[in-house]
Amino acid sequence: MKLIGDDLKALERKADEVAHAVSGVPGVADLGILRVMGQPNVNLVIDRARADRFGINVSDIQDAIETAVGGKAVSQILDGERRFDLTVRYQEPFRRTEDDIADIRVLAPSGERVALGQLADIKVEDGASMIYRENNSRYIAIKYSARGRDLGSTVRDAMAAVAHDVALPPGFHLDWTGEYESQQRANARLMVIVPLTLVLIFFVLYSAFRSFKWPVAILLNVAMAPIGGILALMLTGTHFSVSSGVGFLALSNVSVQTGIIMVEYINQLRARGLGVDEAAIEGAVLRLRPIMMTALVATLGLLPAALSHDIGSDSQRPFALVIVGGLLTNLAISVFLLPTLYAVLAGPGDLEVVAAADQEDPAPRPLRRLAS
Repeated sequence: MKLIGDDLKALERKADEVAHAVSGVPGVADLGILRVMGQPNVNLVIDRARADRFGINVSDIQDAIETAVGGKAVSQILDGERRFDLTVRYQEPFRRTEDDIADIRVLAPSGERVALGQLADIKVEDGASMIYRENNSRYIAIKYSARGRDLGSTVRDAMAAVAHDVALPPGFHLDWTGEYESQQRANARLMVIVPLTLVLIFFVLYSAFRSFKWPVAILLNVAMAPIGGILALMLTGTHFSVSSGVGFLALSNVSVQTGIIMVEYINQLRARGLGVDEAAIEGAVLRLRPIMMTALVATLGLLPAALSHDIGSDSQRPFALVIVGGLLTNLAISVFLLPTLYAVLAGPGDLEVVAAADQEDPAPRPLRRLAS
């Protein structure tokens, strides 16, 4: 969380209130504030009335402070192509303490040397040790982790707690950033990519089968495939994340492939003279081996990642779990559900559509070679 405002002390106070409100939310852990205050500063506030009484300009007083305490560049030293500022300032015994600084002398127009303590109020106050800025605005960061709960619901509850318990002054606002912000951006992209992908898949399938029936059947098969991935996440206690979302997209790709293999082969069996029910059963039996090998290759390859709990596995394990669980259920769905849907949707005019498509494109299609 980034609490943005212009007053550092007010930022510290409100950050404490925000942290207190969030601390009671289930799932919030490792709560902490990146403090900006806590650095002791020597503040010198020039009294213009007293300076005017001695006839000394404010700029002269500031020059005297800069030269005595901070140091002032009076020349440069050249060393080949390098340049170094030659800086002069008082020796350490004359600027070490607050009293030493108050005893620094400033020359008045009358020739009198006036102590700095007579011209300014000098005191040590708590100041900023570091000032964080973003978009030209000061902010203070409150860090936290989500443990034992998914990030999305944890942050939503934390937002509600802050909105209920903390009143921010005018000009202050709170940004929820970090991994949550990245997750929201990724979810927004997925909301566009997933429907667009399904539409493109549908049109590709329609161009392959010249019919609306089989793309619908294959997409229904794709819609059932995530059941295994969801069960795998539930059984392992893994929360949904961007990584698992990408896994569901990859799983849909494999489901489309197995669906094409099954439907195309059943069409070929019907073209040889088999009935709908007989072709569906025969196709499910004969296509079981290639579909099983496709699923087992990906499952065995991703199984080590799905079972890993080492450092860095948090990003890859959800992806692998979705693929492994989804492929195992997709195997059963492709063998039992898809032939059943085929038998329900099949009609006597299907073979005429396939024959017409073959007449338009008499060359053997790569899809048929893959199915055979």
